[in-house]
Amino acid sequence: MSTVELTKENFDEIVSNNDFVLIDFWADWCPPCRMFGPVFEAASERHPDLVFGKIDTMAQPELAQAFNVQSIPTLAVIRDKVAIFSQPGALPENALEDVIAQSRKVDMDEVRKEIAAEQQK
Repeated sequence: MSTVELTKENFDEIVSNNDFVLIDFWADWCPPCRMFGPVFEAASERHPDLVFGKIDTMAQPELAQAFNVQSIPTLAVIRDKVAIFSQPGALPENALEDVIAQSRKVDMDEVRKEIAAEQQK
């Protein structure tokens, strides 16, 4: 699957209808973003079971702000409507594959328990 453009109009629908979404926050003026783009796109081809979305921070500043994006590129991972990872910087292919592998292993039941415990405090 190739990457999809995420906008404030389709963001909720895509995140709600997919269990695992990787997001690349980028801008066309950003050289590291242009370097990371092909790496992200290639990973989307290797992992057709996942959704790979791109958010243009210039066109979608509200989404960038919602994720507290301070620098680009920033990679975020959302599983079961919960953001479980966010990190700025262009990743090489092996590091991106490691993030995907680790994100697949996250016990979402445990994450939900931790969130519930924090909300009770």
